[in-house]
Amino acid sequence: MEPTPEQSPHHAYPDHWEADVVLRDGGTARIRPITTDDAERLVSFYEQVSDESKYYRFFAPYPRLSARDVHRFTHHDYVDRVGLAVTIGGEFIATVRFDRINDQGRPASAPADEAEVAFLVQDAHQGRGVASALLEHIAAVARERGIRRFAAEVLPANNKMIKVFRDAGFTQQRSFEDGSVHLTLDLEPTAESLAVQRAREQRAEARSVQRLLAPGSVAVVGVGRAPGGVGRTVLRNLLGSGFTGRAYAVNTSFPEETETVEGVPAHRSVGEIGEQVDLAVVAVPADRVPEAVADCGEHGVQGLVVLSAGYAERGAEGRERQRELVRQARSYGMRIIGPNAFGIINTSDAVRLNASLAPESPKAGRIGLFTQSGAIGIAVLSGLHRRGAGLSAFISAGNRADVSGNDFLQYWFEDQGTDVALLYLESLGNPRKFTRLARRTAAVKPVVVVKGARHSGANPPGHAVPVSRIPDATVSALMRQAGVIRVDTVTEMVDVGLLLAGQPLPDGPRVAILGNSESLGLLTYDACLAEGLRPRPPRDLTTAAGPGDFRDALAEALADRKCDAVIVTAIPWVGENGEAETGDGEVLAAALRDAAATGPAKPVAVVHVEMGGLAQALAAATSTATPPGTRPATSTATPPGTRPAAPLAPESAARAAAPEPPAPSPAAAASGPRSEDAAPAAPREEVDAAVPPAGRIPAYPAAERAVRALAEAVKYAQWRRQAAAPGRVPEFLDDTIDEHGTAGLIETLLGPAPDPRGRPLTHDEARELLARYGVAVRPALPAPDPEAAVAAAAKLGYPVALKTTAPHLRHRADLGGVRLDLANENALRRAYAELTDLLGSPAELRPVVQAMAPRGVDTVVRASIDAAAGAVLSFGLAGAPSELLGDTAHRLVPATDRDAAELIRSIRAAPVLFGWRGAAPADTAALEELLLRLSRLVDDHPEVVSVTLEPVVVATQGLTVLGASVRLAPPPARSDLGPRRLPSY
Repeated sequence: MEPTPEQSPHHAYPDHWEADVVLRDGGTARIRPITTDDAERLVSFYEQVSDESKYYRFFAPYPRLSARDVHRFTHHDYVDRVGLAVTIGGEFIATVRFDRINDQGRPASAPADEAEVAFLVQDAHQGRGVASALLEHIAAVARERGIRRFAAEVLPANNKMIKVFRDAGFTQQRSFEDGSVHLTLDLEPTAESLAVQRAREQRAEARSVQRLLAPGSVAVVGVGRAPGGVGRTVLRNLLGSGFTGRAYAVNTSFPEETETVEGVPAHRSVGEIGEQVDLAVVAVPADRVPEAVADCGEHGVQGLVVLSAGYAERGAEGRERQRELVRQARSYGMRIIGPNAFGIINTSDAVRLNASLAPESPKAGRIGLFTQSGAIGIAVLSGLHRRGAGLSAFISAGNRADVSGNDFLQYWFEDQGTDVALLYLESLGNPRKFTRLARRTAAVKPVVVVKGARHSGANPPGHAVPVSRIPDATVSALMRQAGVIRVDTVTEMVDVGLLLAGQPLPDGPRVAILGNSESLGLLTYDACLAEGLRPRPPRDLTTAAGPGDFRDALAEALADRKCDAVIVTAIPWVGENGEAETGDGEVLAAALRDAAATGPAKPVAVVHVEMGGLAQALAAATSTATPPGTRPATSTATPPGTRPAAPLAPESAARAAAPEPPAPSPAAAASGPRSEDAAPAAPREEVDAAVPPAGRIPAYPAAERAVRALAEAVKYAQWRRQAAAPGRVPEFLDDTIDEHGTAGLIETLLGPAPDPRGRPLTHDEARELLARYGVAVRPALPAPDPEAAVAAAAKLGYPVALKTTAPHLRHRADLGGVRLDLANENALRRAYAELTDLLGSPAELRPVVQAMAPRGVDTVVRASIDAAAGAVLSFGLAGAPSELLGDTAHRLVPATDRDAAELIRSIRAAPVLFGWRGAAPADTAALEELLLRLSRLVDDHPEVVSVTLEPVVVATQGLTVLGASVRLAPPPARSDLGPRRLPSY
């Protein structure tokens, strides 16, 4: 909206204050500044407010607004007088206003830093969290305009408003004066206010997803009059899933005489239904979607699943159509899955929703699945179905213009029906928020992610999101830091998800291997070593082993205190006629489940080769197989140690398997570390044998897949244990850090009108800046000619190094641009002549002289700020091999002492720092302190957008920073620290 000439010309309409927000009940609303064009909206809004609410606002009966009131409340200068409105469907549902005041409480201008604030919320929308969201936004606006405190007068009986202020988390003072409560709020964000804001965000966004997944009624808009077509398919799938709510078919072209389609009421519009519709599935051409959205919005639909294509995946015109779709839906308070979506599924018995193009709903389970691709979603659903796994919910979001993976992380965090979250992502719309939400969710349940489009350098078609410059390897490291299990393929995602959903977390990396094939056991052993696990020598049960032998061996391995997990390998038995017999899967599965159910709680995985029915039987919750140790009724007695003569066929095993009722996954609670001398793990609680408490045992057709899944579970369990006792930033750093002085220096270096592109610091400027955070950079004196080099060496003291600083030669000792250990003037002059003769003139080389540092390991430390992901701290060894192999580790800032320690130990070349080949270990404690100081610098001062310390020579005692480059720039906007708002691309 544009300002009118009546408004202050030097303060234009602040469109960046506009925001879409999710309210407490999951609906959306828009917050925007009030303008002079809003007079009629304000009057209409006020007429719908109760007399009691008016009395609370004005402390007296105030039935209507005068013309003067309307003018006052719609004319603002956006500096000293600001008004914001919350709108749904273009109409006001709430307003807030502040007026800057002086110490006497009278109207004032800057530099006065206090303002009086007042709210008014329509009674019909009270209790939805409207005032809390408004307070966040008006406080952010006030801080932007130099206001540091809010003053508010509230009647004692207005408990709702008092609670809004009290629960905001701001530092506040309260007094009772002249019959009213006087509140003063310090608007500086606090840890408590940020926690309150994020807790409200979580509840609201989780509720918005719940409204989509658990509707009481669904209308499919675009159901064809004849069989076939997308709309008719979705309606058929919805009914076929046994949806427990009401369903409606909608098509503007239905003839008047058409009353039902597929057995449900047929209507020509949503408005014609005449009953509440919670969810609408839109399956009409893109040019007809706006009409359908308006019909839904005007009749109270709460959410949309838009299957229609023709949006951002079609180019610039489609992107604008997609933006308009989101704006239109949000204006009515609706959230959108899609467009170009495949649909959503909720297997809960209370809902049984299949609003998707999937012809069959997966069976109920404990895994939640979110994908940004319909094709990938189909593939994962098929893979899970083949392996007998169930889902709690499935979402294929298409272009995910509104509802995203972040929203579902908010939902799954508290969803008792989901134990493992699987996400296929092609883009990250808000990496900062994703990392924060993933860390919180991973602390209570596993989050497994496949990231597509890793190397394309651009977002997939249809995904209009901010572009991040950080490489994929950095994204992977940051996910790991947040506890996310990142895998490379969809197959690996399913493999890991099945293990975590059905088995407890391992206490450590010690793996027992047992089976009836020595070769398969050795393959498993090698795979364990390759994945960093600690396997015990495989136990070969021989090909004569029967199900009872497997049961006994597994029970023994689980009881072993030196074992944290077990991998069982199985190949078909060879019958008396020499032919492989593969039908014993169900009998073996029953034996393995029996041992797992009665033994200590440790993860078990099975590697099998052509074992008919084994995977299905292991995945099933119930079984009609004969208990281990006995023979099926159809079999004849067999000598001990041999297999049963007549096992159930694979078809019989499949028929015998029945779905398992959802049960909490053992992976939902990480177990603590157990020493080898500790008491054996307690056996699982005895329950009905028909429902094995050990859960489903995952089966894999290859050893590498089972081991990789187990290795990910081991790493995740270790992260969970560490996350329970997070690291800290050592307090001793505060004694040597000059935060205030550094801020002043940065302000001086940037100047009164800083270039948005920023500026690099000179060597001396960088040294001064870093020194204020206790980072000493060894001085390097310019040597434009031999005489200057000699003078510099005399000042610094021999031995010295002569180095070129030309960009194409910097840190390239391999090109001959560095001469070390120059012990005297003659050696220095000779080196200077060699450099200039070999590489070019001094003007080109820009040589410098630097005092020699103690010998040690050359390393590189970097910190940089990515606008999308935030500040990142990086570490690696210096030199071409590390750079060529990408051997660099990364952590998000601010880094804790644990992060710093892990950072230097997580590179592949880390042994070089710890006494490799008999060398003296480097001073890693000094290196960790340097990392923490640099982390503090970029965290305290976001204007420091890039720092590189290269090389950092780490000796046996202490370290030396020989080179530093620093870049300053105006700090990028921090969307994660402002008030809650939905993304707008």
